[in-house]
Amino acid sequence: MEQREIWDVDAAQRYDTPGVGMFAPEVVGPTVDRLAGLAGTGRALEFAIGTGRVAVPLAARGVPVTGIELSLPMIDRLRARADEAAIPVIVGDMATAVAPGTYALVYLVYNTISNLLTQTEQVACFRNAARHLAPGGHFVIELWVPELRKLPPGQQAVVWQSDPDYIALDTYDVLHQHVVSHHIRLEENGEARLARSHHRYIWPAELDLMAQLAGFELETRHADWHGTAFTTESRSHVSVYRIPANRSI
Repeated sequence: MEQREIWDVDAAQRYDTPGVGMFAPEVVGPTVDRLAGLAGTGRALEFAIGTGRVAVPLAARGVPVTGIELSLPMIDRLRARADEAAIPVIVGDMATAVAPGTYALVYLVYNTISNLLTQTEQVACFRNAARHLAPGGHFVIELWVPELRKLPPGQQAVVWQSDPDYIALDTYDVLHQHVVSHHIRLEENGEARLARSHHRYIWPAELDLMAQLAGFELETRHADWHGTAFTTESRSHVSVYRIPANRSI
């Protein structure tokens, strides 16, 4: 199934959880603070802008934001928050679609680069980011660290969240570097709702090599948007890459 089919009307509606989860102020606030600082007085481009979870508050901070998004239902929900004049959106794949102009910042948050299911597509995403950036510009990626250390021999699944009404687990295909996230939620009527998403996981070192192939340098890597040190125990990272200021365009 293609990504445009996965992110249908129902998925776009479930994605929005105003005020809680990834939409909670304590999650969105530090993200917007860091991105606004990197954008400075320049323009920002969000790959896979979705329903505007980050773009809308970033634009409210005075940063001009443009988006690229494959899913029309996601764009429809964004339009309930901001019109085309406020946040222009290019319909297309983040690995290939082109937005007009150049930008000080391109960003890709909440593990979304892993929605590209081949290494070739992921490298193309880096090159697409570089294509849009002015010399000295930044490309920011937020991504989880694969939890393969938790897999004993013969086991394929890792449970990463377990609540009374919600269980989330990942099943790994280590041969092809693929993972499927399974989200099982118990509804009030007693029925269980299952949602799945497919990903290609990326180690930080591989991500850095992709960046080098596209002409980037790693500037910083932290465990979160607050700037916590990245260690061997970190479950995620925020990596900031930079196009050299002396690059010719």
